[in-house]
Amino acid sequence: MSLNIPSSRASRVFLRMTKQYLPHLARLCLISTFLEDGIRMWFQWNEQRDYIEATWGCGYFLATCFVLLNLTGQLGGCVLILSRNFVQYACFGLFGVIALQTVAYSILWDIKFLMRNLALGGGLLLLLAESRSEGKSMFAGVPSMGESSPKQYMQLGGRVLLVLMFMTLLHFDPSFFSILQNMVGTALIILVAIGFKTKLAALTLVIWLLAINVYFNAFWTVPAYKPMHDFLKYDFFQTTSVIGGLLLVVALGPGGVSMDEKKKEW
Repeated sequence: MSLNIPSSRASRVFLRMTKQYLPHLARLCLISTFLEDGIRMWFQWNEQRDYIEATWGCGYFLATCFVLLNLTGQLGGCVLILSRNFVQYACFGLFGVIALQTVAYSILWDIKFLMRNLALGGGLLLLLAESRSEGKSMFAGVPSMGESSPKQYMQLGGRVLLVLMFMTLLHFDPSFFSILQNMVGTALIILVAIGFKTKLAALTLVIWLLAINVYFNAFWTVPAYKPMHDFLKYDFFQTTSVIGGLLLVVALGPGGVSMDEKKKEW
């Protein structure tokens, strides 16, 4: 018990110091992959259109519509989220972009990229939950039921989807470092998923994922003309978006459907 006190106190101090800024930073991190991809669609317009046209044989017009929809949907959604206007509509629009890209780029058959896209959707689900106004009633004059609140289940779903990112980072080799990393990482993602010591576990995952992201996805060290540059850049910003989702968990807590919330009743 005494070992948990310093860490819990440190997390409370961190939250108190960053309370005003953390939700804004979380939103910025969360939309970073959409922002980067929307800008890339603008600068690689012809390449993206030609790829879709060649892959699906859909013709010049439909391929152009696909790129235009991706560009406007992502950049428009980012602007709305950062300005806190029509956030729910922006989230649904970005959900649509994720689904569209999952099919168009055949991500559906690549388990690693599919899990990362689902984790990105988890971050959006948390943002959607945050945007819902508190204290809504199911019917006029009747308070909503605590645990049946859609917001709380969205927070649960968002937490569970977020941990899929970390499952793609597990390395199954016999080295001591990999075994230790897998054990610690697995313990942390379970804590976030079930909502136990959630803020501390999520904050630890943020630090861990940030270090991994900067070390393994350093796209700025690879010349822009090499294909690996774009691959690492895509991975970097997608990981940054998952960090944004975890920061929302740190800032807002796990919600009502969690062990942390149940402990208050015990």
